[in-house]
Amino acid sequence: MSGTFKPDVTAFCCRYAVYNFAEDPGGLAEAGFPEGVKVEQVSCSGRVDVVRLLKALEAGADGVYVVGCEEEKCHNVAGSQRAKKRAEYIKDVLLQLGMEPERIEMFFMSRGDEARFIEMAREMIGKVKALGPSPLRGK
Repeated sequence: MSGTFKPDVTAFCCRYAVYNFAEDPGGLAEAGFPEGVKVEQVSCSGRVDVVRLLKALEAGADGVYVVGCEEEKCHNVAGSQRAKKRAEYIKDVLLQLGMEPERIEMFFMSRGDEARFIEMAREMIGKVKALGPSPLRGK
């Protein structure tokens, strides 16, 4: 893939998991958060439905990921489990559409773990760079 490709990634993040740092994009950038990741805070990762995930991809995101609380420590009891099932469903849909299922991921993190949050974003940017632009980009 050409070195000029700059991935566009959307992250849907549980506000309970990222509450103390995600509202400070400047601070995240200084800490090493990669460019190209758009963070959308949600009340719970379990509130991100299949349609919202698909719409992000349809709108041209090269990749999408969901960040939820650790499954056994979910603030809303089962929100992270619901989000995980939805992400797995989208992986199957992408396969059926002839797209790479790696374009969507589900991550879990301890509340307020900024280093892990940055690591997840870097991991997703790396995956998407290896895959190249989404076939839906620019449609």
